[in-house]
Amino acid sequence: MATTADFKMGMCIEMQGDLLMIVDFQRFQTGRGGSNVRTKLRSLNTGKTIEHTFTGGEKIDIATVERRPHQYLYNDENGFVFMNTNTFDQVSLGKDMVENADLMKEGEQVYVLYHADKEISLNVELPQFVELEVTYTEPGLAVDTAKNTLKPATLETGAEIKVPLFINAGEKIRVDTRTRSYYERVK
Repeated sequence: MATTADFKMGMCIEMQGDLLMIVDFQRFQTGRGGSNVRTKLRSLNTGKTIEHTFTGGEKIDIATVERRPHQYLYNDENGFVFMNTNTFDQVSLGKDMVENADLMKEGEQVYVLYHADKEISLNVELPQFVELEVTYTEPGLAVDTAKNTLKPATLETGAEIKVPLFINAGEKIRVDTRTRSYYERVK
């Protein structure tokens, strides 16, 4: 068993029958009392983010989670179909297990999180950045370049994000999948 001193970003713990990933944590001490750890935890079962404060030295159960490389093949009425790039096994996962699925295109390399002890697929992690083509956006005006203004754009996967005014239809851009925001233009 581990304690709160072993916390790391991305660590998975089991608490109250749920599997939770540590998104953020901060140690703090109040007055003369012991230290505490304030955390943001994301449930791998439901996808909800919760905040929880642990007392210093509290015992926790660490869950063994493996990240296995997969390739996104297609989607159907049951969800999304992925192929393990090592074993070539295919797995179908529900739409609720893929966050920002509209930023994923066929052939995309992703990671599927598995609970190692139970061999249950938990979640799908997209790469931090994906390159997508802008299929539609309004043309920007040259007089508006002094401002940091954004305009809506539709990407090849059907996702809609905000892009700078100088981006035109037909250009490839890099999108941050964690924030669903424009990152840079691809040359």
